Amino acid sequence: MTANIAGYSSTPLVKKLGIGEQTRLFVKGAPVNYRQLLEPLPAGVEFDIRLTQSTDLVHVFVDRKSVPGCELTSLVRKIRRDAVVWISWPKKSSRVPTDITEATIRELALPLGFVDIKVCAVTEI
Repeated sequence: MTANIAGYSSTPLVKKLGIGEQTRLFVKGAPVNYRQLLEPLPAGVEFDIRLTQSTDLVHVFVDRKSVPGCELTSLVRKIRRDAVVWISWPKKSSRVPTDITEATIRELALPLGFVDIKVCAVTEI
């Protein structure tokens, strides 16, 4: 489990998220320009339309505390144990209404067996 909270760096987003060649990616609730944010994509990256045991990386965007709990509970049953999961939410500084914090994600994810390993900002929001 990882989160969207840190500042920017010169490292491309695709690298920060760990998307490499042949990665199978499932995305839910992403901004409309999400694929553009990832460019250039490594060779062979595929976007799954549903979660499978072949999905390597999941990226879910949420803005309400009630959503990540449901999403994470569902994910833990559907993905393989070594898949990567990113949960992104609006930064406090974005002024987008949200009741989620980094602590919220940890409270929900850690008891389900997810491991908190990394943080990364996707956009200014």
